[in-house]
Amino acid sequence: MNLQLALDRLTREECFRIIDETRESIDWIEVGTSVIKEYGMAIVREIKEKYPEKVIVTDMKTMDAGGHEAIQAFKAGADITTVMALASDLTIVDSLKVAKEYGGRIMVDLLEVSNKERVKELEALGVDLVSIHIGKDKQREGKFDVKYFSLVEDSNVEVTVAGGIDLNTISDVVEKGPDTLIIGSAISKADHPAEVAAEMKKIMNDAVGNN
Repeated sequence: MNLQLALDRLTREECFRIIDETRESIDWIEVGTSVIKEYGMAIVREIKEKYPEKVIVTDMKTMDAGGHEAIQAFKAGADITTVMALASDLTIVDSLKVAKEYGGRIMVDLLEVSNKERVKELEALGVDLVSIHIGKDKQREGKFDVKYFSLVEDSNVEVTVAGGIDLNTISDVVEKGPDTLIIGSAISKADHPAEVAAEMKKIMNDAVGNN
């Protein structure tokens, strides 16, 4: 089970400080949408160059021009880039084609998807990696609820989960056996990010060991 560190609403300096502090515990580094909007592809290149052993995820949240935006991400060093499930099938297919050309992957974000049928449609398009995602604004109504795992029942996709997961909720989430947990503020806003990341990784490893 991978631990993906999400870097959002942070300065460049904060991004590198938090990665350095948590480097031993994290597997994937997500360059969040807000960071990309602030610093562009330059920070993706910097992170890939400094942490080549990590899987780099660019949270582009692509809704259109899928091929073009995927090229931008992969040329900058991304291993995975995100496309929204609510985008058109053509956008998703174009993104998948580019990913194949660059040896990368597409993570399809299920933000605001409410039925399993869309996941089945995505699988039919060739999608093999999705993110069950509760957005930042919607988290005001409550943090990640394991009921959302119903979206991927009876599917064969690789599953990541995101949405306000913290030390109080992580155990319930890992019991569902996702492939990757995406953690943002619970680590990045912590007084001691390294300690929180290490504790989360231990919980994840223990859960895998018990299954």
